[in-house]
Amino acid sequence: MDEASAGADPNPAPYDVIGVGFGPSNLALAVALAEHGGPLGGGPLNALFLERRPSFGWHPGMLIEDATMQVSFLKDLATMRNPVSRYGFLTYLHERGRLVDFINHKEFFPSRVEFHDYLEWAAAQFTDLVEYRTEALAVRPVTRDGEVLAFDVVSRGPEGERVRRTRNLVVASGLVPLLPAGVERSERVWHSAELLERLPEVEGTGPRSFAVIGAGQSAAEVAAHLHGRFPRAEVHAVVPRYGYSPADDSPFANRIFDPDAVDAYFGAAPAVKEKFFEYHANTNYSVVDLDVINDLYRRAYQESVRGERRLNVLNMSRVTATGQGPDGRPRLEVEYLPDGRRTRLDVDVAVFATGYRQMDPVPLLGPVAALCERDAAGLLRVGRDYRVDTGPDTRAGLYLQGGTEHTHGISSSLLSNLAIRAWEIVESIAAAPRPAGEAAPDESIRSSAYVRS
Repeated sequence: MDEASAGADPNPAPYDVIGVGFGPSNLALAVALAEHGGPLGGGPLNALFLERRPSFGWHPGMLIEDATMQVSFLKDLATMRNPVSRYGFLTYLHERGRLVDFINHKEFFPSRVEFHDYLEWAAAQFTDLVEYRTEALAVRPVTRDGEVLAFDVVSRGPEGERVRRTRNLVVASGLVPLLPAGVERSERVWHSAELLERLPEVEGTGPRSFAVIGAGQSAAEVAAHLHGRFPRAEVHAVVPRYGYSPADDSPFANRIFDPDAVDAYFGAAPAVKEKFFEYHANTNYSVVDLDVINDLYRRAYQESVRGERRLNVLNMSRVTATGQGPDGRPRLEVEYLPDGRRTRLDVDVAVFATGYRQMDPVPLLGPVAALCERDAAGLLRVGRDYRVDTGPDTRAGLYLQGGTEHTHGISSSLLSNLAIRAWEIVESIAAAPRPAGEAAPDESIRSSAYVRS
């Protein structure tokens, strides 16, 4: 007898896959599912994706016009596993009429704006599989004879609250902007993730000063953007190091983002994994592309020549407290690390480019979280196919796209392995046998996206 949750459809037709979130990771999953139903794989799988935003978006607040990608355009949604995919970046360029121009551009790293347009182009081909403005609220196990055979996913969208059943759940709810302890967002205190969405609010007031806190790529890009967009404003870049550190994107170091590197990391001993992060943190964490560093240095140097300093890099410094001045503007207490000296910095806007934290799926999973196995550090145990270990009595599959750095390495939350990771998840789902006596999904609910060749 099913122990289904209250409110479930009385005669549900289980989906093969429900995906929570529809950013690049689950978009790559939709592409992989589409191509699995074609010449690359077996029969079609039916799916539904739930996205709380009103439309597809990928860091829209940081689509700075002249910012470029940090990965090659070939690391798109499909090319790394299927070079002839109709969902690849080159097909996008061809359909947009820019393929020849892009080739002449001789550029491996397109602008972030262009790559976002590519992702939107791909996402538009799966609108029939996505419910936007729909938030996943809870997940409940569906049992029969002591086995968990499916999950009921509770969501709330424009049509109210609904419950849908699935044999497999793929959670890809993305990264969460991270602010230092004690710092809260306000009208004039932002995280870099919301930069372009918030700037129009202050543009008309003629801001005279900004503070940008952080040492990574986003911090450097925000500082450069504000410095150029507001030619009469001072920009104070608060950097805890002696200066911005360059990212190691040399060819040998970049191999840590290769698909094979995931195998090496996954099978390594815990001490080796720890060393792996220690050796290669400078490929991704709190580092900046060298051309951006050189550009900022050039600006600061030219200003020193003219005697009109607007770009101030407060190196070896950190923000120790935030508050408001008498005029309501953000007031930062900045400590100079070598001698502990503290100074006050009043600005019109403070932007914290202080990174993100990995998603935590546990609050969404509710009682399903109790089925998940954990390692000695209390972290979720995740198989090589990105399926969470749940024990022999759970037949339904729970997969993570993100939040698996501890098991799969640095590239777990990055674009580099999108295509391969999505395909590995699809292959894992397709290989799992259906519960005895359960019919295949009704063909009528399969999207045409899954039968394209």
